[in-house]
Amino acid sequence: MSIFLTEQNVEQLLTMRDALRCVEDALREYGNGAAQNQPRQRVRTPRGALNVMPAGLVARGYVGFKAYATFRGGARFYFHLLDSATGEYLAIIEADRLGQMRTGAASGVATKFLARADARTLGIIGTGWQAESQLEAVCATRAFESVKCFSRAETHRARFAAKMSARLKIAIEPVSSARDAIVESDVVIAITTAAQPVIYGEWLKAGAHVNAAGGNWAVRREVDTETVKRARVIFADSVEQAKIEAGDLIYAVSENAIGWHQVQELSALMSGRAAGRASADDITLFKSCGIALEDVAVGSFVYERARELGVGLSLPF
Repeated sequence: MSIFLTEQNVEQLLTMRDALRCVEDALREYGNGAAQNQPRQRVRTPRGALNVMPAGLVARGYVGFKAYATFRGGARFYFHLLDSATGEYLAIIEADRLGQMRTGAASGVATKFLARADARTLGIIGTGWQAESQLEAVCATRAFESVKCFSRAETHRARFAAKMSARLKIAIEPVSSARDAIVESDVVIAITTAAQPVIYGEWLKAGAHVNAAGGNWAVRREVDTETVKRARVIFADSVEQAKIEAGDLIYAVSENAIGWHQVQELSALMSGRAAGRASADDITLFKSCGIALEDVAVGSFVYERARELGVGLSLPF
C-alpha cells in the first residue's frame, strides 16, 4: 500500500543533517555510475509551466520523479516514489519543503568539498524561504563566525538576520548592499530570483567559494561572467542540465570566457574522479540547478522514515 505524506510530515521526518548525508551519498553513487538523472522537462502554457524531473537510485530500489506546476497562482510540488524492481507506487509526497531542503543540502555538500577548511565568514544574497536552508546547510559544514546578508527590502533582511541568528546561534548582520555582503566573505551564496547578476567577480576575495543556487533559466543569472572566469574550478550538479538552464554559465560560455569542458559534475568530485580546490587562493564555483536525483535521495529517506514510524495516509493503490 502506498502512502501520502504532507508538508507537515516532511517537516517532522527530515533534518538538514539527513538531507546533507542523503544528497552526498546519492551524488557519490551517481559519480560511480550507480544512479541515473534526467534534466528537468518543461511544458509551457501561456500562463505557466508544468515541470517534470525523473531520476533513479536503482541499486537502492527506487525510481521517482517530481512534478510541479508554476502558474500565476503559485507553485505546487509533488514527489512520486516507485519501486525500481516492480514499478509499485510507494509514496506521493508534498515536496515544497523537500525541495527547499535538498537545494540547501546540495550547496552544503559543495561547500564541504570546495570551500577552504578555515572559512569563517559568509555572505548571502537573498533572504527568502530558500535562503534559510542554504544558510543552515553551509553552516553545518564550516564553523562560521559571522554572516552578512543582503536583499533589496531592508525589513526582509533584518527579519531574516534575526530569525536565523536565533536558529543557528551565529552572528548575522543585515547590510545595505550586495557588495558589502561579499567582499570579506570566504563563502558566498546567491539564492535569488534575479534576472541580472547580484554577485560580481571583482568583489570576490582570493580563496572564496561561491554557490549560485537561485536560477534555473537560461535567460537569468545571479553571477556575472567575471565570477565564472575567475573560478579555477567550476562544478554543477548536472552539466547536461546546466547547458539547458544555467544562465550563469550559458552567458559566460557565449562570451567565450570559458568552455563547457571546464564545467565538471559535482558527482565526479564526490567519487574522486575530479579534483577540487588546489590552493588556498583558488576561487571555486558551484552552480546548482537542482536535480531530480537529489529529490529521489531525500524523498526515499523520508519514505523510509515514515514507514519506520508509521506516519502517512494510506492511498488506495
